[in-house]
Amino acid sequence: MHPTYDVIVVGAGHAGCEAAAAAANMGSSVLLVTMNLQTIAQMSCNPAMGGIAKGQIVREIDALGGYSGIVSDRSMIQFRMLNRSKGPAMWSPRTQNDRMLFAAEWRRLLEQTPNVDFWQDMVNGLIINNNRVVGVRTGMGQEFHAKAVVLTNGTFLNGVIHIGEKHFGGGRSGEKAATGITEQLVSLGFQSGRMKTGTPPRLDGRSIDYSKTEEQPGDTIPGRFSYLDAPLPDRQLSCWITYTNDAVHDILKEGFDQSPMFAGRIQGLGPRYCPSIEDKINRFADKERHQLFIEPEGWDTVEIYLNGFSTSLPEEVQYKALRQVPGLENVKMFRPGYAIEYDYFPPTQLNLTLETKGIENLYFAGQINGTTGYEEAGCQGLMAGINAHRKINGLEPVILKRSEAYIGVLIDDLVTKGTDEPYRMFTSRAEFRTLLRQDNADIRLTPLGYSIGLAKEERMRRVERKMLETDRILGFLRQESAFPDQVNPMLEERNTSAISQKQKLFNLLSRPQLGMQDLLGSVDSLTSFAAGIEEDFRAMALEQAEIMVKYEGYIEKEQEIVEKFARLEEINLHDEFDYESLSALSMEARIKLSKIRPRTLGQASRISGVSPSDISVLMVHLGR
Repeated sequence: MHPTYDVIVVGAGHAGCEAAAAAANMGSSVLLVTMNLQTIAQMSCNPAMGGIAKGQIVREIDALGGYSGIVSDRSMIQFRMLNRSKGPAMWSPRTQNDRMLFAAEWRRLLEQTPNVDFWQDMVNGLIINNNRVVGVRTGMGQEFHAKAVVLTNGTFLNGVIHIGEKHFGGGRSGEKAATGITEQLVSLGFQSGRMKTGTPPRLDGRSIDYSKTEEQPGDTIPGRFSYLDAPLPDRQLSCWITYTNDAVHDILKEGFDQSPMFAGRIQGLGPRYCPSIEDKINRFADKERHQLFIEPEGWDTVEIYLNGFSTSLPEEVQYKALRQVPGLENVKMFRPGYAIEYDYFPPTQLNLTLETKGIENLYFAGQINGTTGYEEAGCQGLMAGINAHRKINGLEPVILKRSEAYIGVLIDDLVTKGTDEPYRMFTSRAEFRTLLRQDNADIRLTPLGYSIGLAKEERMRRVERKMLETDRILGFLRQESAFPDQVNPMLEERNTSAISQKQKLFNLLSRPQLGMQDLLGSVDSLTSFAAGIEEDFRAMALEQAEIMVKYEGYIEKEQEIVEKFARLEEINLHDEFDYESLSALSMEARIKLSKIRPRTLGQASRISGVSPSDISVLMVHLGR
């Protein structure tokens, strides 16, 4: 009844969807197994994609040929480019999304992918043969065989939901937990742990008094995630901001004795950067209020997501506290917030391909690796799908460097350093963030995506055209000059010094007070030149050129640092390397290096507990 597949993907969340799509689009036959086909690509928490650093990841997924950016654009109800007040390296796109439309678009894209089959059931075991995975076993007793398996179980592995003093098994509200896999993997020698995450109550938007809140509209001219031309909505929905207060805090404190977190019933560690509301008022007792975001869940629903009010307190405490928040005095709840505790596997048990070290052709992606967030999960799924396909076809793995992508930073952090709390991406984690901007993800990664057969021809042609037009603009700026009478009125208006003789446009644009639009409004020759660029590429090429001018010195310096670090990355360390025999290494270094088995000397240098002197010992041993 069931054919043998190239790749089986277990779980149809953000990681599973990207893994299935990537492997299938590269030519593998894929079976996507999920407990419920009606919840494919469910936005389990907030109805949004992107944000600080996360937006860069979505752009990178899109540049490589993944689907998250396209789905986000097609389901957006609001777009905002965050951090506009800072430099371009910090700009981060974010969409508010229609939750149901997001899931529907993902399912539609997967169903239109010829190599993807679907099966609804719980996977409760792996079929292992000679330390290699060869298939999966389901709750109904079915066996499916494959050359590789990708596990993307999210929060479902032995998941337990907590609301006050009540707790019950579940992987998500209204859905049962997955059992069997953790126990089998532990019996095979894997180390597992517990983590915790949470979600806020969902509210009835008809019961909210928006006049007491602050409106947060989208950008006047909305952008998009995908480098392809997805249609943009002709209108946007606003979000709204309100705040907690002392009365809210006092009510929440009254429920602390029933909190599963404070009572010790939750053993897993939660995300430090996205704490529950009870954790916030406990840890930041000096703060008089905390910001809450009222976020609509879609075009055709009144359901509201209250971002910032994640909680596992009893329903009655949640309800009582909510009614003290400005604008929520008469609020009605659709369902309460809850915490969920689940199994994960410390990611130091993985190779940089996301293949497990213990079982060949078995890959982990998403929250099973200790991460949190749709974007972090999606990019891991993408890379696991790519590498599973390439491994079974005898091809070299695809491993992104820290200097190439935020995805590379994330995977290197997980595999090299591990994590004992839910890992979330931040711009501060990337040492080369001037190079890893959201605007140039296509230039950085689409040639790679195209070369491995994932990014389609259209993407590659668009990148080539964008680069061509950007180079033309930069050449024009270096050659063309502006005269004092053309630009001095504008320069004075921008509070920057006037010029007494003609000056190259490139030099003028490098001034921090000036932007491309200032020059376009003052220099007719530049305006005429820009008008000659095809409209589809004009805005992005002008923005790219402006950023290149502004960041020229920083980019050159950062590239020099990358080249220095690259020397360590080029020194390979073999899997069989006997670290225990090098007595000159510290004891901690021998233990850590033997456990993690770094691929290169550069990766070894980033392992916690491995000192510069340990790296010197390795270099001497390697004849360097």
